[in-house]
Amino acid sequence: MSPVKIDRVDHFVLTVADIRRTCEFYSRVLGFEIVEHSGRIALRFGRQKINLHKAGKEFEPKAAQPTPGSADFCLITTAPLAGVRRDLEAAGVQIELGPVERNGALGRMMSLYFRDPDGNLVEVSEYLP
Repeated sequence: MSPVKIDRVDHFVLTVADIRRTCEFYSRVLGFEIVEHSGRIALRFGRQKINLHKAGKEFEPKAAQPTPGSADFCLITTAPLAGVRRDLEAAGVQIELGPVERNGALGRMMSLYFRDPDGNLVEVSEYLP
Protein backbone atom coordinates (compact mmCIF):
# COMPACT_ATOMS: atom_id res chain seq x y z
CA MET A 1 0.00 0.00 0.00
CA SER A 2 1.44 3.38 -0.97
CA PRO A 3 1.05 6.53 1.19
CA VAL A 4 -1.62 9.15 0.50
CA LYS A 5 -0.42 11.87 -1.90
CA ILE A 6 -0.78 15.43 -0.58
CA ASP A 7 -0.45 18.47 -2.85
CA ARG A 8 -0.66 21.51 -0.54
CA VAL A 9 -2.15 23.05 2.57
CA ASP A 10 -5.68 24.34 2.03
CA HIS A 11 -6.32 25.83 5.47
CA PHE A 12 -5.42 25.60 9.09
CA VAL A 13 -7.19 26.79 12.23
CA LEU A 14 -6.10 29.41 14.73
CA THR A 15 -7.84 29.46 18.08
CA VAL A 16 -7.98 33.10 19.12
CA ALA A 17 -9.14 35.18 22.07
CA ASP A 18 -10.85 37.83 19.94
CA ILE A 19 -11.85 37.13 16.33
CA ARG A 20 -12.45 40.81 15.51
CA ARG A 21 -8.98 41.80 16.79
CA THR A 22 -7.37 38.95 14.84
CA CYS A 23 -9.19 39.94 11.63
CA GLU A 24 -8.17 43.57 12.04
CA PHE A 25 -4.52 42.62 12.52
CA TYR A 26 -4.19 40.20 9.60
CA SER A 27 -6.19 42.34 7.18
CA ARG A 28 -4.36 45.57 8.09
CA VAL A 29 -0.85 44.14 8.41
CA LEU A 30 -0.79 41.36 5.79
CA GLY A 31 -3.70 42.29 3.52
CA PHE A 32 -5.66 39.08 4.18
CA GLU A 33 -9.28 39.04 3.04
CA ILE A 34 -11.87 38.42 5.76
CA VAL A 35 -14.45 35.88 4.59
CA GLU A 36 -17.54 34.56 6.33
CA HIS A 37 -19.37 31.35 5.47
CA SER A 38 -22.14 29.73 7.50
CA GLY A 39 -21.31 31.86 10.53
CA ARG A 40 -17.62 31.00 10.45
CA ILE A 41 -14.87 33.56 9.89
CA ALA A 42 -11.66 32.95 7.94
CA LEU A 43 -8.72 34.91 6.57
CA ARG A 44 -8.00 34.19 2.91
CA PHE A 45 -4.72 34.81 1.10
CA GLY A 46 -3.43 33.27 -2.13
CA ARG A 47 -4.89 29.76 -2.44
CA GLN A 48 -5.08 29.24 1.32
CA LYS A 49 -7.04 30.39 4.32
CA ILE A 50 -6.85 30.46 8.08
CA ASN A 51 -10.08 29.49 9.81
CA LEU A 52 -10.62 31.30 13.11
CA HIS A 53 -12.14 29.69 16.19
CA LYS A 54 -12.92 31.71 19.30
CA ALA A 55 -11.35 30.13 22.37
CA GLY A 56 -14.00 28.22 24.29
CA LYS A 57 -16.40 28.24 21.32
CA GLU A 58 -14.48 26.10 18.82
CA PHE A 59 -16.21 24.18 16.05
CA GLU A 60 -16.17 20.38 16.16
CA PRO A 61 -14.09 18.50 15.44
CA LYS A 62 -11.22 20.51 16.92
CA ALA A 63 -7.68 20.10 18.16
CA ALA A 64 -7.25 18.21 21.40
CA GLN A 65 -6.04 21.33 23.23
CA PRO A 66 -7.00 24.45 21.26
CA THR A 67 -5.16 27.39 22.79
CA PRO A 68 -4.67 31.00 21.67
CA GLY A 69 -1.01 31.76 21.04
CA SER A 70 0.15 28.17 20.46
CA ALA A 71 0.75 28.42 16.69
CA ASP A 72 4.04 28.92 14.87
CA PHE A 73 3.80 29.12 11.08
CA CYS A 74 5.59 30.45 8.01
CA LEU A 75 4.09 32.52 5.17
CA ILE A 76 5.89 33.08 1.87
CA THR A 77 6.03 36.52 0.28
CA THR A 78 6.88 37.39 -3.30
CA ALA A 79 7.89 40.92 -2.23
CA PRO A 80 11.45 41.79 -1.25
CA LEU A 81 11.89 41.15 2.48
CA ALA A 82 13.37 44.62 3.10
CA GLY A 83 10.10 46.17 1.92
CA VAL A 84 8.09 43.71 4.01
CA ARG A 85 10.07 44.78 7.06
CA ARG A 86 9.40 48.46 6.35
CA ASP A 87 5.69 47.77 5.89
CA LEU A 88 5.47 45.74 9.11
CA GLU A 89 7.28 48.41 11.10
CA ALA A 90 5.08 51.14 9.57
CA ALA A 91 2.06 49.12 10.74
CA GLY A 92 3.45 49.13 14.28
CA VAL A 93 4.52 45.49 14.26
CA GLN A 94 7.59 44.70 16.35
CA ILE A 95 10.04 42.42 14.56
CA GLU A 96 11.15 39.70 16.96
CA LEU A 97 13.93 38.27 14.79
CA GLY A 98 15.37 38.74 11.35
CA PRO A 99 16.12 38.84 8.68
CA VAL A 100 17.75 35.46 9.20
CA GLU A 101 18.46 32.65 6.77
CA ARG A 102 16.30 29.57 7.13
CA ASN A 103 15.62 26.39 5.20
CA GLY A 104 12.07 26.11 3.83
CA ALA A 105 10.24 23.35 1.99
CA LEU A 106 11.77 24.48 -1.34
CA GLY A 107 15.22 25.56 -0.16
CA ARG A 108 17.00 28.56 1.33
CA MET A 109 15.04 31.62 2.36
CA MET A 110 15.34 34.78 4.43
CA SER A 111 12.83 35.19 7.25
CA LEU A 112 11.35 37.78 9.59
CA TYR A 113 9.52 36.80 12.78
CA PHE A 114 6.81 38.68 14.67
CA ARG A 115 3.80 37.91 16.85
CA ASP A 116 0.10 38.38 16.23
CA PRO A 117 -2.27 39.70 18.93
CA ASP A 118 -2.56 36.25 20.57
CA GLY A 119 1.20 35.73 20.62
CA ASN A 120 1.32 33.27 17.72
CA LEU A 121 4.73 33.33 16.06
CA VAL A 122 4.40 34.41 12.43
CA GLU A 123 7.34 33.95 10.07
CA VAL A 124 7.30 35.78 6.73
CA SER A 125 9.91 34.52 4.29
CA GLU A 126 11.32 35.21 0.86
CA TYR A 127 13.00 32.36 -1.04
CA LEU A 128 16.56 33.05 -2.13
CA PRO A 129 17.55 32.61 -5.77
